[in-house]
Amino acid sequence: MNGEKRSKGTFETATESPEETLRLGRLLGEILPPGSFVALVGILGAGKTLLAKGIAGGLGVGNEREVTSPSFVLVNEYRGRFPVFHLDLYRLENFAAVEEIGWDEFVCGPGVTLVEWADKVEENLPEERIEVHLQWVSEEERKIVFSPRGTPGEKIIAELEHRWKKEA
Repeated sequence: MNGEKRSKGTFETATESPEETLRLGRLLGEILPPGSFVALVGILGAGKTLLAKGIAGGLGVGNEREVTSPSFVLVNEYRGRFPVFHLDLYRLENFAAVEEIGWDEFVCGPGVTLVEWADKVEENLPEERIEVHLQWVSEEERKIVFSPRGTPGEKIIAELEHRWKKEA
């Protein structure tokens, strides 16, 4: 849990194992309110799906192992304290495919939306969101930067940072 810093509402940290990445995701999931949108960005293998599993666990999804990358179906829905929509846009060829499956429901809906490869539709992302940039440092270590877009995101990220440091 080294490399932590805070500037301009962002929170940057490093996780040193898959278990730590899951734990960080769980902490975020525990504090996300309904209507939250989390944009996950990073290269293949950076840990987007692993973090999404943790977030889903923190949101009350019973079995994190059931949370898988929906690369071939675009979206998976899970039941937690409220609906959890997990989208993977890796294979997305154009935004029309996402619109067809109900993009507006995910952006404006009552659940929490987690979107892997969100940078592929950056111009269509909601103004208020949490962006999470994951970077592969080594086989086990990941650099993770949480950036708020909007006031609700700032409060959530500040709380996440507080809880993460408290666990350290």
